[in-house]
Amino acid sequence: MIFDGVINSYFSGWQGDDVISDPVVEGIAKEISRIKDAGYAVVIQSSRASSAEGYNAIMNYLAQNDIKVDGVYSFKPPAVAYIDDRAILFNGDPTGLLEKIQNLKPWNSK
Repeated sequence: MIFDGVINSYFSGWQGDDVISDPVVEGIAKEISRIKDAGYAVVIQSSRASSAEGYNAIMNYLAQNDIKVDGVYSFKPPAVAYIDDRAILFNGDPTGLLEKIQNLKPWNSK
């Protein structure tokens, strides 16, 4: 699960590894709990976690918002599924990928 745009609403955009000024996405803590209760591990991936300051900022944000996850990584770990606000699902046909990239608008910028 991506941190910015999925857990952190990310309306303000990037302000640095350790600056997380936006509110949590409404309902995400409850949904993460449901996913975990169903037997899945929930891990967070964020480039913020590549620095100690960013990692600590994420951990503090999760604690302040009572969000419990199984790990935080700076890389994309192997997974059953990825939850990402900027993903384009690849269906095996590369036709139109450029247009999908050009037209992508994350939920928080619509």
